[in-house]
Amino acid sequence: MYIKPFAVEEWMNEFETGAKYNIAETCVDSVSLDELFALSGEDKASFLQKLCSTRLTYGAILGSDALRQGVCSLYRTLSPEEVVPTHGAAGANHHVFCSLISAGDRVVSIMPTYQQLYSIPESIGADVAIMHLKQEKHYLPDLDELRRLATPGTKLICINNPNNPTGALMSKELLEEIVAIARSVDAYVLCDEVYRNLTQEDGYFESIVDLYEKGISVSSMSKVFSLAGIRMGWIATHDKDALRAFCSHRDYNLISCGMIDDAIASLALKHSDKLLQRNRTIVRENLAILDQWMQSHPHFYYTKPQAGTTALVYYDYDIPSYTFCTRLYQETGAFVTPGDCFEQPHAMRIGYACDKQMLVDGLHALEQFAEKL
Repeated sequence: MYIKPFAVEEWMNEFETGAKYNIAETCVDSVSLDELFALSGEDKASFLQKLCSTRLTYGAILGSDALRQGVCSLYRTLSPEEVVPTHGAAGANHHVFCSLISAGDRVVSIMPTYQQLYSIPESIGADVAIMHLKQEKHYLPDLDELRRLATPGTKLICINNPNNPTGALMSKELLEEIVAIARSVDAYVLCDEVYRNLTQEDGYFESIVDLYEKGISVSSMSKVFSLAGIRMGWIATHDKDALRAFCSHRDYNLISCGMIDDAIASLALKHSDKLLQRNRTIVRENLAILDQWMQSHPHFYYTKPQAGTTALVYYDYDIPSYTFCTRLYQETGAFVTPGDCFEQPHAMRIGYACDKQMLVDGLHALEQFAEKL
């Protein structure tokens, strides 16, 4: 099976470990186990003693009760049997496509977004229609365009909320409009929600799974909960046919997630409010830093993110984005992601949820580099 090279991941794989100022990272500043125990107030010695005495079998095939109940706490209408644990959100997205999509199926996806949402169904042989998000519309879906693309028989509509790389956030009202379009053609809606709840304002932000009987939410412990190292994600849906397909395919490609990953994720989800408070503080303070920097540098412009951890920043220099970002890295050690990884020329994706000093130093390096152009 041929699949297009995963542009953003290939870029990250090549340069991330050697970066001096990593402002390409998309996870909120990662935590150690020591930090997780300090934040949660849990007894580390007791947890580790229990973990170390546990026989490392396959564990609960569909995830522990604690894990699935913890996931359900992030939604309004979800029950534990409607949660399918996966190997990260990347594994979840891949699993959804391979479980539901066949060659010839109509799939509507957006761009820019995480490349999985259009390249995987394309590799399966699906009829993929792309809905381009436009800056002048704040990177939100054009409903008239979606109605044209979601032809009768459409199998799946793919969205990403909050959006990667732009940080655009769809309201409940907009999601309900998308649901109405999907329902009119009996399509599933897959919403990649890995940045959900990393908001600039307080309040509950809706999930597709709570709004639509054929809504499919994908998320993980990586971005929102700063625990990418445990590789724990999930699929959530009310649709029984989809759940049966997910569980059947899971026997072929996953069997179960790791017991250690499950235990750490369960502990973190038990204290999700504390992690969310920490991480919302980080993204709000750091976005203010980025926004102030943007306002004082006229060669760069963007639509300010409403949520998530990333911003799509354009520049007016006549340099391709791969060249711009490679030179920036080589000359300063600052690491950002080329906009062309998302088919957005003359742009870069900045991840602003890293350590605050790392962000300040990375932006200063970017400023120094720009002064030479």
